[in-house]
Amino acid sequence: MDPVGNSGISGTALLEETSTGNTKLTITLEGTPDGGQHPAHIHFNSAAVGGGIAVSLTPVNGTTGVSETNITQEDDGTAIRFSDLLAYDGYINVHLSANDLATVVAQGDIGSNELTGVSKTYDLNEAAVAGISGEITFQERINGFALATITLAGTPDGGIHPAHIHANSAATGGGIEFTFNPVNGTTGMSKTDSRAGMMNGEDGFTYAEILEIDGYVNVHLSADNLGTIVAQGDIGSNELTGVSKTYALNKVAIDGISGEIKFEQRVNGFALATITLTGTPDGGMHPAHIHANAAAIGGGIEFTFNPVNGTTGISRTDTKAGMMDGETGYSYAEILDVDGYVNVHLSADNLGTIVAQGDIGSNELTGESKTYPLNESAVAGISGEITFQKRINGFALATITLSGTPDGGMHPAHIHQNSAAVGGGILFTFKPVNGTTGMSVSDTRSGMMDNEASYTYAQILTVDGYVNVHLSAANLATIVAQGNIGSNFQ
Repeated sequence: MDPVGNSGISGTALLEETSTGNTKLTITLEGTPDGGQHPAHIHFNSAAVGGGIAVSLTPVNGTTGVSETNITQEDDGTAIRFSDLLAYDGYINVHLSANDLATVVAQGDIGSNELTGVSKTYDLNEAAVAGISGEITFQERINGFALATITLAGTPDGGIHPAHIHANSAATGGGIEFTFNPVNGTTGMSKTDSRAGMMNGEDGFTYAEILEIDGYVNVHLSADNLGTIVAQGDIGSNELTGVSKTYALNKVAIDGISGEIKFEQRVNGFALATITLTGTPDGGMHPAHIHANAAAIGGGIEFTFNPVNGTTGISRTDTKAGMMDGETGYSYAEILDVDGYVNVHLSADNLGTIVAQGDIGSNELTGESKTYPLNESAVAGISGEITFQKRINGFALATITLSGTPDGGMHPAHIHQNSAAVGGGILFTFKPVNGTTGMSVSDTRSGMMDNEASYTYAQILTVDGYVNVHLSAANLATIVAQGNIGSNFQ
């Protein structure tokens, strides 16, 4: 028997079978005032649903806190035995007084509405209104349904906040599937029985169905402002497992914009993808996609995320399906293996400008790398290095970094056979070095020319070769930087 409101009155209701198969019901409460008389009843349904009086009980004596009743029938004369009460769809209310039955001081579910002790809690995170967050707990009943309790902190006194289960995950969005009793802003609480939603025709959910539902919970600001979500959280099969993978999204065309993308595994095997960028301009909307291949190679769009909101720098997307028709979804396991990269674009009208980019899946860098110097050759002042970074897939990201290259120039670069002292034909063509930045970024899976063999990271370390960077496509004979690699490196 739990306290209701701020009554401070709680206790137990003990049902004992008599020798005749009937019931002795003893209510024992603490906190009742001396001399008071507190009417008590068994009501139909669960406390969260509410219902009429089924059985009138002996009032609780405020001085002792005790009430004893021998129960043989309901108030309408229907016989009721001990075994019936164990399966009864009911609850007990203890009231303040005979003159104030509307004030309930203690309450507890009985019979089939009894809680089994099994429960599941989901977070309800802050959404559009700062400072409001909490949780929803589903407690299994003996009848297989659940008591759903929403508990929020930060709700304003006197407010009434509608709450629902919606179809799909929060990142995808969907229609209302179930309506809870509204959250009381003063207490921050709502209690609802999952047998049936509060709106006509809404189906109920068993406790087992709640654990598997493809849904999420929204708590709204008010009945007049359902568009403002004050707290939100995924439930059921959309729950996050705690397993996640984060990839860097590096600066590209615009200084100051960079961040990360985090994939969080769901119980259903898919993922919540959250892009978080810093430096995005207020009001901007930045399309984002998974593309095929590594960023150094480039490829078509495989999956479309919800755009990044420039004001918050955030995008959240469910990987079950891309935002464009016909795009296949990705499980969390598939994300870890995908041959892809992520692009975030400046705008829908300017997809050609990439503001952040990063390899994901099998293209992720392992942290293992090898750097070779590229020494000055025919043109004074141009030198640098080439770094090969190992990928999970066994290939490598090859980055040439030179200083002294002229603005606007494009400098072809290759792996040649043999050592630089011996010379030899081209084995692999890198992307040209951009003279303005002094950089070239290539994937070793395939050279830039047709039919060139690929090189794994392990093969790079043992290749009988050297790297040449040339002055221009029209002047390949002039070598501006050169260095031995692989087995030829001393």
